[in-house]
Amino acid sequence: MSAKILVSGSFGLIGSALLPALKASGYEVLCLGRGQSSNGRIGWDPARPLAPELVSGFDAVIHLAGESIASRWTESKKKAIRDSRVQGTRHLAEALARAASPPRVLISASAIGFYGDRDDEILREDSSSGGRGFLPEVCREWEAAAGPAVQAGIRTAFLRTGIVLSADGGALKQMLPPFRMGLGGKIGSGRQWMSWIDLCDEIGAIRHILTNESLRGPVNSVSPHPVTNAEFTKTMASVLSRPAIFPMPAFAARLVFGQMGDELLLGSQRVEPAKLLASGYAFQKPDLRLALSEILRK
Repeated sequence: MSAKILVSGSFGLIGSALLPALKASGYEVLCLGRGQSSNGRIGWDPARPLAPELVSGFDAVIHLAGESIASRWTESKKKAIRDSRVQGTRHLAEALARAASPPRVLISASAIGFYGDRDDEILREDSSSGGRGFLPEVCREWEAAAGPAVQAGIRTAFLRTGIVLSADGGALKQMLPPFRMGLGGKIGSGRQWMSWIDLCDEIGAIRHILTNESLRGPVNSVSPHPVTNAEFTKTMASVLSRPAIFPMPAFAARLVFGQMGDELLLGSQRVEPAKLLASGYAFQKPDLRLALSEILRK
């Protein structure tokens, strides 16, 4: 009998790639999402408690749901980002902790925003959170919300994901149009570090955590080769055979994007996937040029 896996956030960039990969490996996969329950789908409202019997009997739960952060952060947007992550995770963790047959493992999404803006400091899973800022605060609360599952003895891993590269969505899809027109360029000084991961390795990391009993707590899901924004810009322009001579000054990023620009575009996080490497995960696309070349060739 195949293992049963419950996945939330199945329509997002990561979830939509993860589901077919899990099914191809022989897993029985059900989705947890908004709306009514149906065949292969359990309906839920992340703002409300979840009945334990609905999430009982699964071998693993992969929790990816959360409001997108890729737009200007108004106060209402920030509330939606925080609530979707913190409330949803807490309600799911509480239900799993009370389930008659809880899962062996919970993989709960998080982000490298946990570390905050850290300049050139090398950040590993045992590095502290980065003090003030919206993203560090949300990530700390997000991970803490899974406390009931941890306390119930469920092996819980927090997937601290960097910038996921895919032509189908995320940051890269938004960056491509100006670069293809030759209007791209570095943001701010260009010295800020960008910790990225190809979508195929994000899926690979999740599957690795599923079967590796040693992985629990924070797990950095990033390539072992982070780059500066200037290097990222130069590489993408080279792969596209376009110039990259139109930089966006820091003040312009703040003017256009507000706090989101300050934390997401100008913040620096030089993150290493120490736990993935130590546990034997072999990255499929650790090199930025290789990753971008394969993505942009599709």
